[in-house]
Amino acid sequence: MRNSVFGTLKTYVRAANQWLLRTPERALNESYEAALTIKGIEDVHFGGGKISPDYGTYSKSAQDYFQAELKKYLNIAKVRLTEFKTSSSVLRISNQQITEIQVAEDSTDLQNINVIDRQALILKKLRFIDEVVARYSAEVPRSSVIVLPKNTQPAQMSQVDTDGSRARNVARSQEQVEQTGKQAPTNVESISDKTGVLPRSILKTVDRIKRELDPKAEEVVVENFRTSKSRTIISLRFILLLVIIPLLTQQVSKNFVVGPIVDHFRQEGEQVGVFLNYEMEEEALDELRRFEERIRFEILIGKLPPVAEEEIAAEIRSKAAEVEEEYRQRSSDAIKNVFADIFALGAFAGVIATSKREIAILKSFLDELIYGLSDSAKAFIIILFTDTFVGFHSPHGWEVLLEGVSRHLGLPANRDFIFLFIATFPVILDTIFKYWIFRYLNRISPSAVATYKNMNE
Repeated sequence: MRNSVFGTLKTYVRAANQWLLRTPERALNESYEAALTIKGIEDVHFGGGKISPDYGTYSKSAQDYFQAELKKYLNIAKVRLTEFKTSSSVLRISNQQITEIQVAEDSTDLQNINVIDRQALILKKLRFIDEVVARYSAEVPRSSVIVLPKNTQPAQMSQVDTDGSRARNVARSQEQVEQTGKQAPTNVESISDKTGVLPRSILKTVDRIKRELDPKAEEVVVENFRTSKSRTIISLRFILLLVIIPLLTQQVSKNFVVGPIVDHFRQEGEQVGVFLNYEMEEEALDELRRFEERIRFEILIGKLPPVAEEEIAAEIRSKAAEVEEEYRQRSSDAIKNVFADIFALGAFAGVIATSKREIAILKSFLDELIYGLSDSAKAFIIILFTDTFVGFHSPHGWEVLLEGVSRHLGLPANRDFIFLFIATFPVILDTIFKYWIFRYLNRISPSAVATYKNMNE
């Protein structure tokens, strides 16, 4: 027994040792794969250029999607490259004087390894990763660069840029030009490049005609259609998953996990109360009182034959037993709902946490769908949402919703809390709507804002 335990421990230690020794290679391969993915996107969708709005003919939503993919794979490449450097310095695998290479007993893929070829392969991968990462690390945003004349004084430059960072960059570039006599290779776009001799709309029209006359225009259109179709399918599938997975989790956990446990502890009525709160008890008493009054009323109008008080009391006791069983079941369902909803919320959070790529695709899909609507459709949707959630009749809807949630969880409907919620939350929501219209929609689609104001008036 002792030998088997030591043998198992030795196996685990050996496996951990092999995993640790392969950490640099694994990290380098993952960084290299991320760089290859970025290069593949450049070659397929941007003609070999950088993933940037300056290249390609895609819409804003598609550009946002490509930027999200670029950011994700750049982070992977940088993190894995850092892991490779750290693990390499610890394990010293980059030293050319390798005296021993450990090979697993059941592995034959490392028997004929060539150390020189291996070092050359590592250097080749590192060079490729550095080229891809440096291509985007050296990128300078257009809005952060200004070209000034040579004779611009520091005081003038400080007036152009309050923080002085852009002025220092321009001054440094001017010094390089004066010393070398050559313009430094930068990504600076001057003001003359932005304006140009012809209006930008005419240049865009010419570019569009050139793209339409391109022999590969059909392939580009088909590729764009496939990308749009794939984005739509992924978005709809992700929305269904966000709805179906929490619902299934809630029902399965309620019926097969939480339900049997709650029923086991509540099967004896003497030990556990029937009602969870006083409101349920009041509802049961009102129901029993109405039943008794109905019997007596039907006897008085001759609908039922006259009966003795003992028979009426027996009918009331029978109804009381039914009401007790009904409210006992309602109390059990409320307890089950609390724990089942927790499981459903955890499932929803798990789907969100493991679907960052799908969330980015869904965001681009919704942006393209919403901003692609007409101005009247945008105004109609905004008015519908605002009137539903923050309009004149919205307090009644919020009141019904909060009472339903309280009944679902078996909590007493606190009228003070409900009124306080209705008095504050719709106001906050209305402020958010107005800020969104003023800050974003007014900049993206001013005509939709004008249509919204006219329809609201």
